Amino acid sequence: MAVDSYFRHHQYSSISFSPFFVMSPITMEELHQFHKRDRELFSCLVIKLARDPAQSLLVMALWLWLENTGFPNVISKLASLSETLVNALANEAETCLKWLDLENARIPIGGGLPLTSTIIHGDISLQLFSQKRFTAIASIKSILNKICARIFTDILQNILCSTSTSLPSTYRPLIVPGFPHPLFGSFIIPPINFEELDLSDPRIWENKGPCDDVTDDDKTMFLTFSRGFPVTEEEVRYLFTNTFGDCIKVLNMGGCADTSDQVLFATMVLKNVKTVDQILNGKHIAKFRVNGKHIWTRKYERRD
Repeated sequence: MAVDSYFRHHQYSSISFSPFFVMSPITMEELHQFHKRDRELFSCLVIKLARDPAQSLLVMALWLWLENTGFPNVISKLASLSETLVNALANEAETCLKWLDLENARIPIGGGLPLTSTIIHGDISLQLFSQKRFTAIASIKSILNKICARIFTDILQNILCSTSTSLPSTYRPLIVPGFPHPLFGSFIIPPINFEELDLSDPRIWENKGPCDDVTDDDKTMFLTFSRGFPVTEEEVRYLFTNTFGDCIKVLNMGGCADTSDQVLFATMVLKNVKTVDQILNGKHIAKFRVNGKHIWTRKYERRD
């Protein structure tokens, strides 16, 4: 597939999830050329500004997610700015990343992102990251490993890999200090010979958004019920389907407590992580009522 054809299928954004038919493999040179702006901005962060590589990857993933969330051409706008402004914007992006790890935090007066909202000409504040917390986390995880791991590898190799090793850099596993991240998980690039990387593999270019291929854990809710007010599976399904549409993938009603026949909890896997944010609406715990009985919901957290 020629690079000009690649561009025609991806002209609306610096990152795209649109489907297309691959006629021949895309070379790494073509891939890098298409993501030229992204790579220039990332190089500015880690080389010119000497920012932490792990944090810079997360900043880039966040900016790329914003492009997919209604703020077009974020990367192009930022790439045209001075290094001083890029550094200041990266600081605001890191504030957003930290905000995703907070619960019930108060939004600063003015929204907390004055420079970002000015530069991208959009109504954006930390409220967005409270309202779309779990969608953002899942999307950033996906973009890190589906996009950043492919387009920034050589830049990371140049700044992280030791020159003393005898193995060629394209065959060495690349581990970025700072990962696994406590919130965003792992980012490890496997050893790859780029000459053998088949970018015509259709699995790479599936018609998916950045949060469409998340794990079930990312979109699972934990429900609790009041003792003495038994809730049935039918009532749970009715409540959430009636409120949020056809959103339930799997519903598991929990075991009984002691000798009681009443189920006191359940886990509910949703079809889309966006519904997690709709249910919680920026809160840690959301309270619902069905047939006079209360249901408390929160994000499920696996405990190994």
